[in-house]
Amino acid sequence: MTDTITIAVDPDLADAYRAASDQDRRKLDLLLNLRLRDVTRTGESLHDVMAEITRNARARGLTPEILEELLRD
Repeated sequence: MTDTITIAVDPDLADAYRAASDQDRRKLDLLLNLRLRDVTRTGESLHDVMAEITRNARARGLTPEILEELLRD
């Protein structure tokens, strides 16, 4: 069983998500679901987790344009 929530993201990320195929959106949903589950079990704040994800993605060179390209492949 699943439930739906709404989260605020950068417009570029929202565009990339909307442009992704159904299969890629399901993959992203699963990844986010797993990460959020980890957060709730460790007591780490959602803000801290999202900041860490952002830092890691930027440190690895991920940009909204690259994300969109990856989702289209």
